[in-house]
Amino acid sequence: MILAIITFLATSAFSDTFEDVLERKIVLNAPPSRIVSLAPSLTEILYFLGLGDRVVGVTKYSTYPEEALHKPRVGSYVDLNVEKIISLSPALVIGTVDGNSQSLVSLLDQAGVKVFIVNPRNVKQAIETIETLGRVCGVSENARDLCSKLRKRVSYIEKKTRSLKKPKVFLQINLKPIMTVNRNTFHNDIIRLCGGRNLFRDEPITYPRISLEEVIRRRPEVIIISSMERAGKFEEARKVWLKWDSVPAVRDGRVHLIDSDIIDRPSPRIVDGLEKMARLIHPEIAW
Repeated sequence: MILAIITFLATSAFSDTFEDVLERKIVLNAPPSRIVSLAPSLTEILYFLGLGDRVVGVTKYSTYPEEALHKPRVGSYVDLNVEKIISLSPALVIGTVDGNSQSLVSLLDQAGVKVFIVNPRNVKQAIETIETLGRVCGVSENARDLCSKLRKRVSYIEKKTRSLKKPKVFLQINLKPIMTVNRNTFHNDIIRLCGGRNLFRDEPITYPRISLEEVIRRRPEVIIISSMERAGKFEEARKVWLKWDSVPAVRDGRVHLIDSDIIDRPSPRIVDGLEKMARLIHPEIAW
């Protein structure tokens, strides 16, 4: 009886109104017990916050952590099944501005499903998003503690690399055609925080196609390969670059591979990606 009263009081105390990045107000009278995640990064965040048991639906490429593989699928990141989402009777659906269409949000709204939208654009905002979702899901204290640790790790990298020379970094995110990133990406933010300079940060297109000749002409000092192809013929791409020993990165043995998931997704693992990238860009530091 006492436990029931305590649970009732905790639930009643939670009642709150939350505003998402689209300035939509969501009223929750209790921590959401059934959550559908509309992006792999959001699935990772929910598990990181200890909410995996509340997740009742995820997207196709929600492959981490392993437990997420056993959750019902609601379609791919950009091609979601509204009927499937509704059938799962979620107390809350969490989506993103990138990938999840406004029309989808409207359909769920019309069906009486509560949807909370996020839009992290860099590493700092990714951590802020984790903290926000902790509040929305009723685990504020745990989220604050976890995010404090993530921020300390980011701060450590920044301090270690701040006064060092910033090598020119070419990040290859696709094999054929060769593609890279400009300044409006998580990747660029990671390179910057690691004390590097993104070779193509000033390109007008977010994910520009770049010729082999142009990369060679710009003489990158570090080449990091992260393919969007899940089959990931990374080593093959690395061997292609090793033929060009006039390029400083090749000459100095600084052509590296990195797991795309830890630098593509605005999840807690983006800090893992930051640490990995920092070691590749600044191997001279005693980490």
